[in-house]
Amino acid sequence: MPARNIVKNYIENGIYHIYNRGCDKRNIFLDEKDYVVFLRILKEALTPPKDRKMIQIDITIKGVTFKGIRRQPRTFNDDIDLIAYCLMPNHFHFLIKQKKERVMHEFLRSISIRYAMYFNKKYQRIGPLFQSAYKAAIVLDESYLLHVSRYIHLNTRETVGHIEDEYSSYAVYIGKYHTTWIKSDLVLSFFSTNDSILSKKYANYKEFVESSIEDSVEILGKDTLED
Repeated sequence: MPARNIVKNYIENGIYHIYNRGCDKRNIFLDEKDYVVFLRILKEALTPPKDRKMIQIDITIKGVTFKGIRRQPRTFNDDIDLIAYCLMPNHFHFLIKQKKERVMHEFLRSISIRYAMYFNKKYQRIGPLFQSAYKAAIVLDESYLLHVSRYIHLNTRETVGHIEDEYSSYAVYIGKYHTTWIKSDLVLSFFSTNDSILSKKYANYKEFVESSIEDSVEILGKDTLED
């Protein structure tokens, strides 16, 4: 029987908790620049071409050098909504909505290949960097959506003892900054109305995340929480 969440159930407009790690559980981020490069690749993949910074490069053909524009990688801004993310030393978590069937597979493949090429060149290695089969758990109800976002943002607490928002979307959720390529509204909308059960129990998303996680463990289940 295949491991849990390796067999994907691709649904148009489906929401998924996606996670993957390095081969043999190896670290995929070895220094600060590695995190920065991965986030740049992620941002480029989710930014419309018209909003991207065009980088000029020198191109030489038959001895003649002229200015050209570096070939732009595929953009998924119309196909993928990134709701939340967290980068850890040897794995990453995404909470995404795919607007077309199976497009999340193309999205994961694109950013993973681009980052692996950078990583292998920098550290002079060859071969795959990530496990071949990323895992994807489909989100079927609002409760699961909220608690998986909480779990993703709490991930760093297990390794550094506190919630670190430098390499996660948590800073966006608690209002430290705003960006168009992280779609936090879907989750935060549950805390913005007096009619919401959550808004009556928790004053804001930060209070929800940093309160006891026991109810999240019960809702998500231990199998989903494995890294």
